[in-house]
Amino acid sequence: MDIERESMEFDVVIVGGGPAGLAAAIRLKQLAAGKGSEIGVCVIEKGSEIGAHILSGAVMDPRAIDELLPDWRERGAPLNTAVTEDRFMFLSETGARQVPNWMLPACFTNHGNYVVRLGDVVRWLGEQAEALGVEIFPGFAAAEVLYHADGSVKGVATGNMGVGRDGQPTGSFQPGMELHAKYTFFAEGSRGHLGKQLIARFALDAGRDPQSYGIGLKELWEVEPSKSKPGLVIHTAGWPLDNATYGGSFLYHLADNKVAIGYVVGLNYRNPYLSPYEEFQRYKTHPAIRGFLEGGKRLAYGARAITAGGLNALPKFVFPGGCLIGCDAGFLNGSRIKGSHAAIATGMLAAEAAFEALVAGRSGDALTALTEAFRGSWLHDELHRARNFKPAMGKGLWLGTLLVGIDQVLFRGKAPFTLHTTKPDHTYLLPAADCQPIPYPKPDGRLSFDRLSSVFISNTNHEENQPIHLTLKDPSVPVRVNLARYAGPEQRYCPAGVYEFVRDDDGTDRLQINAQNCVHCKTCDIKDPTQNIVWVAPEGGGGPNYAGM
Repeated sequence: MDIERESMEFDVVIVGGGPAGLAAAIRLKQLAAGKGSEIGVCVIEKGSEIGAHILSGAVMDPRAIDELLPDWRERGAPLNTAVTEDRFMFLSETGARQVPNWMLPACFTNHGNYVVRLGDVVRWLGEQAEALGVEIFPGFAAAEVLYHADGSVKGVATGNMGVGRDGQPTGSFQPGMELHAKYTFFAEGSRGHLGKQLIARFALDAGRDPQSYGIGLKELWEVEPSKSKPGLVIHTAGWPLDNATYGGSFLYHLADNKVAIGYVVGLNYRNPYLSPYEEFQRYKTHPAIRGFLEGGKRLAYGARAITAGGLNALPKFVFPGGCLIGCDAGFLNGSRIKGSHAAIATGMLAAEAAFEALVAGRSGDALTALTEAFRGSWLHDELHRARNFKPAMGKGLWLGTLLVGIDQVLFRGKAPFTLHTTKPDHTYLLPAADCQPIPYPKPDGRLSFDRLSSVFISNTNHEENQPIHLTLKDPSVPVRVNLARYAGPEQRYCPAGVYEFVRDDDGTDRLQINAQNCVHCKTCDIKDPTQNIVWVAPEGGGGPNYAGM
């Protein structure tokens, strides 16, 4: 469609209303106020509201928010549950062995941190940003990067609304808007679809390790008051995964009898019959875990990819006209299972570099000051100490644990060696003929549940007549390659029942895409063994609507 779009001009446009994007917006306005100047800052968010698409464990290190808003306690920030106890357990099918706390590496201890519902924290950050004059537009998905004639980033265009499944305008059609900026920050979260394009266009990952990802699945429960232990933080490794597959769990006790429970599976797993969703469901039935949940009620469900490659896989994150911040670049610390503090820190650093450039009258150049500031920051030091964690754990549970112990306990993250990952996650799948199917138990409806009932409580919704946003480069590949060679892994790695293979009356198989179920986790875009699936932005306002997840 050749549609004329209106445009708006800002000093800085920020794509994504998560911790990184909102921290950047707040810091820009703080700096401008400190100089007595005005700066136009716009945040666009594809979720229906700020926080709608936010999903995280989460235990939050307050270091970055202390720097951003030192009076956050007085302002009523929802960091209310201080960590009171850490437990780390190795699970077998029927048993559990807790690691003595004196043996835990520092990365697994959480004294001084807070158990939070990150969606609530992000909504609060949005309120702080708006109070400073940041323009926030939820329900608008950035669909396209705009470029100047010299190749520098000019801004973004939001997606058209009211386009039918056939690609033609409907009666409710509204064209997208162009948002032009002197600098554009991309803070879309893990595997951002525009960030992915920018990394490829500017070869930002040249010379870096291939990026590593995990899928994180989470439920929020209300438990019996007698079982609530606010501030208790539990992590496990081992069962139900085999010892060659990276993954583990979290169980965090919040206030008000709420418990956040979740499971992370590394997307470099090999067996195409593995289902991260089903692994999570059976994990909850373990004798050491089920006792917390029995008699309780499941309130919410969600899933999201996690960018876990760390410093070794961190791409160059600045380019002419903009930068990648937060998990769009991959600043998460996998060893600590924390990313929100890193996202806030990178948003602040980006804001400071951009403000310096704006004051100097610059625009559209590469913010090299951001790269230099990061290298001199506490965050760089933290990520450097964690650089060996993901490559070590990729070697299996027991050898990986030994290597992490040597790296984190003996050398305190300053080992004289650096381990590397050599290939991307999608290349690890083995042919189905070389693997054993995994017999998952049927859900019991009390501790374990089916996908569709889970998607229902994620409050996921899409306009059904819009074009399918899970696109295929070659429609023949799912049946011809994925089903034939890998037994159709997309029907198992998707945590929302988006993909299913159906047999038509003539006996032919086809892939059915239930796009309305999509929770925007991006797992398919990462794990598809042929890289044939490309996730693009649906209409703004669609997807999940997480309630304080």
